[in-house]
Amino acid sequence: MANYTAADVKKLRELTGAGMMDCKKALEEADGDVDKAVEALRIKGQKGVAKREGRSAENGAVVSLIADDNTSGVLVELKCETDFVAKGDKFLAVADALAAHVAATKPADIEALLASEIEAGKTVQAFVDEANANLGEKIVLDRFAAYADGYVSAYMHRTMPDLPPQIGVLVEFDKENAEVAKGVAQHIAAFAPKYLTREDVPAEVVESERRIAEETTRAEGKPEAAIAKIVEGRVNGFFKDATLLGQPYALDNKKSVQQILDEAGVTLKRFTRIKVGI
Repeated sequence: MANYTAADVKKLRELTGAGMMDCKKALEEADGDVDKAVEALRIKGQKGVAKREGRSAENGAVVSLIADDNTSGVLVELKCETDFVAKGDKFLAVADALAAHVAATKPADIEALLASEIEAGKTVQAFVDEANANLGEKIVLDRFAAYADGYVSAYMHRTMPDLPPQIGVLVEFDKENAEVAKGVAQHIAAFAPKYLTREDVPAEVVESERRIAEETTRAEGKPEAAIAKIVEGRVNGFFKDATLLGQPYALDNKKSVQQILDEAGVTLKRFTRIKVGI
């Protein structure tokens, strides 16, 4: 005869995120003691963490947290193995807790974030490992952004209606303009620029693009006298595609993003675009 109730199973599932059959088995082995069952499930889950290390975590969610006065904001990507887990309340609660921790502590980089304490005596890495154990999937935290030096806003995009946001954009302007901030963030989400300005493109990338443009032009048999001009045009085309300020604005493609900002009298200081798994 079972020494536990349906309420005990429900409570254990809420505490651990484990499946129903695992909870029933744990309660049977713990003689109905919920606390012992929680410990047993967590030990079992931690043993599975190492086994999951080699698995691919390409699903997940991007979450944001923006201060009420828009003076700061964060963007956090948390990855998992399946979309089933990604849309679950427990997974999203972990992601939100991590975003709140980033906002509160402002870590310098991912190494500092993982080593910081999110709870008394518990590092962020241990917190993520615990989620790994409780959810039964590989959980990965390896990207975040935190801004606190201007007017900060975010745009979150769902690629599927039943999933959490898969693309997140964080933008920071020199002054407040909610309408432009929203429009530019949406543009970044859609067009995925790699750099803000031409000056931000690494010299080696420009040199590679120039070399490819020249080799392509010569392979096409263009006249020698015209090659330099054609190459320059193709390199400028690369800049237009790769840099945000040079791109035609999504909401008015007759103007560049730079023109939109100039007309609004604001400067975009920096941006971060995160797409889950990419």
